[in-house]
Amino acid sequence: MPRPGGVRPYAVGFDMEPSGMSTTIAVTGATGFVGGYLVRELLGKGRRVRALARDPARASKILPVSPSLTVVEGDVLDAGAMDTLARGADAMIHLVGIIREERGGQTFERMHVGATRSALAACGRAGLRRYVHMSALGVGPQGKAPYQKTKWEAERLVHASGLDWTIMRPGLIVGEGSEFIEMAKGWASGQEQPWFFMPYFTGRHEDTSVPLGAMISTDPMVQPVAVQDVARAFAGALDRPESIGETYNLVGPDRLSFPDLLRWLRGRFAPGSKVEPWGVPGDAAAGAARAAGAVGLGGFLPFDEGMALMGSRDSVGEWRKAQAHLGVTPRPMASAF
Repeated sequence: MPRPGGVRPYAVGFDMEPSGMSTTIAVTGATGFVGGYLVRELLGKGRRVRALARDPARASKILPVSPSLTVVEGDVLDAGAMDTLARGADAMIHLVGIIREERGGQTFERMHVGATRSALAACGRAGLRRYVHMSALGVGPQGKAPYQKTKWEAERLVHASGLDWTIMRPGLIVGEGSEFIEMAKGWASGQEQPWFFMPYFTGRHEDTSVPLGAMISTDPMVQPVAVQDVARAFAGALDRPESIGETYNLVGPDRLSFPDLLRWLRGRFAPGSKVEPWGVPGDAAAGAARAAGAVGLGGFLPFDEGMALMGSRDSVGEWRKAQAHLGVTPRPMASAF
């Protein structure tokens, strides 16, 4: 029998619960960075939550213990597990996604397109109509990176699903538990490679002030969004009929250059450190990653081609529609920690 305080005691058969209780929300990607915050947000709003988890041990560390939480063990691509997740639920929130491909089938095509297709199919079989989808800022038909292309393809599947859908496009999500924040802390303190500087990708644009102007290096701009606000937006959409059929950018109110973001993080988490940001040309870094991947060495780099391409471009957007429709006023970045 699972140990007390673990996960499986709460997978207790939702059909046995008395009628008249709050709605049940099925969540994929529940043990990820955003998922943990979202589950707590939903529970705090009085929802029952059914969370999909491949690893019950990980779920027991990330998710709270609550009689309103049911953990369904399984994979998002497993139709049986997805049917168990969706059956009897009132809405599904689909969070599954990856930032980089890995061995063992963790490809963008599989985890963005295939996982979305699986989630939508499960909704169809269960007769579940309300669906909220995690996409990403900047996704569109002109995306250059496989990450963007597959996120866009997933959005197209959602559009064609016939469900009552809402799509969220967060920018850079920050808060405790973020892999990026933990990495930046290591850079700032000099305890993580490259030890002597804080790297970021730079872009390029042509100097149009003169004919045949030179290419000028530019620092990308970013609007970090607090993970708490992302969770509130997803949960809030369930209460807002006007969000059906809408796509929302989720960004914060602070707009700053990437090196200024790194300096802020250094001041917050490594006060006194003298480690400075250092820009790496995104196009050159993408070429190096592509060459490394061609000879089987891509895994030795801390980034892939797509990360370099996307990281060298602005990650900013308009947040007023999300604020008006979802009732979420984005908090300053400092409030995320």
